[in-house]
Amino acid sequence: AVQAGLRSGNLCFPILYAPELLIEEFDSKVADFKNSVKDRGNAQTSCAGHFIEQHLHEDYKGGWLHVDMAGPASQDERGTG
Repeated sequence: AVQAGLRSGNLCFPILYAPELLIEEFDSKVADFKNSVKDRGNAQTSCAGHFIEQHLHEDYKGGWLHVDMAGPASQDERGTG
């Protein structure tokens, strides 16, 4: 995935993925798994990948990839993507 990103001209890099260290970020009083992290400074991209992984069917054996895109940008009060 990193090589494909680099060939396309995008800046990309692999990130830490340690769900056992991040699981507490998803604690919720009302849900089994919260779709947000408690600490916005704590590996949000890794947490997003873990959130997706938690929702794959238990019988799924294929590969998967989480691509975290940059946040929205603007120029002169207009969205640019």
